[in-house]
Amino acid sequence: MADRRIFIKSIAGVTAGLTFAGTSFAGTVLAEKKESDRLGEILPKRKLGRTNEWVTMLGTGGYHVGWTTERDAQEVVEAALEGGVRFFDTAESYGNGTSETRYGKYLTPNYRDLIFLMSKSTGRDAKTVREHLEGTLRRLKTDHLDLFQVHAISTPDDVDSRIQLGVLDVLLKAKEEGKIRFLGFTGHQNPFAHARMLERTKESNLFDTVLMPVNVLDQSYFSFSHNIIPKALERNMGILAIKSLADGRFFAKKEQAGWSSDDPVIPNYLSIREAMHFVWSLPVTVLISGNENAAFMREKIGLARSFSQMTPEQKATLIEKVKNIALTGKVEYFKKKEA
Repeated sequence: MADRRIFIKSIAGVTAGLTFAGTSFAGTVLAEKKESDRLGEILPKRKLGRTNEWVTMLGTGGYHVGWTTERDAQEVVEAALEGGVRFFDTAESYGNGTSETRYGKYLTPNYRDLIFLMSKSTGRDAKTVREHLEGTLRRLKTDHLDLFQVHAISTPDDVDSRIQLGVLDVLLKAKEEGKIRFLGFTGHQNPFAHARMLERTKESNLFDTVLMPVNVLDQSYFSFSHNIIPKALERNMGILAIKSLADGRFFAKKEQAGWSSDDPVIPNYLSIREAMHFVWSLPVTVLISGNENAAFMREKIGLARSFSQMTPEQKATLIEKVKNIALTGKVEYFKKKEA
């Protein structure tokens, strides 16, 4: 059927190796699948690593769903579904469970069969993670998660501590019980925390996905893209991209945090379109975007639908444009270099 056809994006050199800023991802092919369901046309899908799941290239970020107004949260969910988004992110820590509760009202009761649903736990020990998981399932009104993640690892020592305190063991047990389909881990502070988690799980190879900041500034400063993506691809993990607009710091002002910039990345250096299309041109499966209202959600859906693969030369030009501001570390403020 036409709506099941796989559209392979022909990229210069992609099958021989996708290269940006000196890093090559041999054998990486960005494949996209087009489908429809009972709600209409779905956004193009990409394969989620070794899981054999195909998920929409744009995902709805749950953090904003947890802190915006109830009405806006509902409208974001509705706009996402209407626009073809079928990947939904949340966590127990987002609004102290508010994000999950709102998904439990406006998303899962009628659309659980259509979506890929993921959540996360910041728990540092087995008991806490188990409690978080049970609370998550209750708030989301579902009996299982498609993906559950060890959330917000911060340092190599943090990784070692969580493993020692049984976090991975409880996740494996929950997977055996059918409460979790796939496992992943997340973080935005330190790529070497991610590297430690990959090192510590090399033999078990239990993780299916990894979530990290991916944006044009990341290519030049304390980079997750260069330090982690190649390692994850070697293990055929799905790559989930966050902070593609640096948590709002690409803009002149961020009202939520009371932060402003005299030299914003957007519009002084890049457009939103360039910033997001850059990320989709890398070997990521999903770009997860947080939006506090339906208008912002629809804007990101439009950018996904208009996506065309950037050439290596186009990517290199954008990286060079923002290199000096990237190296200050002020925009990607969430990265922490201390061990």
